[in-house]
Formats: sequence, structure tokens, C-alpha cells
Amino acid sequence: MNRPDDRRLEPRWPANTRGLIVTTGLELPCLIVDQSRSGARLRMDRNLALPKQIVLIDMALATAVEAEVVWCKGQEAGVKRSAAASSLRGLVPSRLAAARAAFLRAGGR
Repeated sequence: MNRPDDRRLEPRWPANTRGLIVTTGLELPCLIVDQSRSGARLRMDRNLALPKQIVLIDMALATAVEAEVVWCKGQEAGVKRSAAASSLRGLVPSRLAAARAAFLRAGGR
């Protein structure tokens, strides 16, 4: 997967899982196309300028991670994880309360 001209510091693996982008006033479904330990590539349904800081929810794993949007091109965006992933099952830190509520509204269990 890595080419000699690839600038990534870590290898990526395909994910193809349902995600949800959450930020103030926005809950946007997305597809997590691929990921690495430090980031992910997201595909959205439409072109949309994302704010710099988001919370990315992995619907399959029921986890949320705070991330920084580092690039946007068309319907795709690249994010860099700012913290470790936190489970959305059970009690969550107050900073992730909105993410947990969005997860439940999107059909998460």
C-alpha cells in the first residue's frame, strides 16, 4: 500500500466503516475509508467545509475520538487524532456528552 513517494509516517489500513462527524451545530454521517494509528480519511455525502476541530464517532466500535481536520478535498477529508478513542457505552467524560447523544440519535447502542 505504501509507495516510495508516500509521505505518510504510518501505514494505513482499509476501514470502510460508518462514521459520524460531530461538532457544534453539526452531525454529519460519513464513511471512514481508511485509518492509521494517528489519523483517518473520511468520505462525506457532499462537499462541506469542516471546522478545524471535530469529534469522529466510529459507529461500529461505539468509540469517539477528538480530531483535527488537516485537509479537505471535495467530499473527502483527512483527520489527525488529538486524543485516544473513548468508548461511548456507559459513562463518558463531559466533553464527549454531545458525541454520545449524537451516537444514540444515529442508532448506536
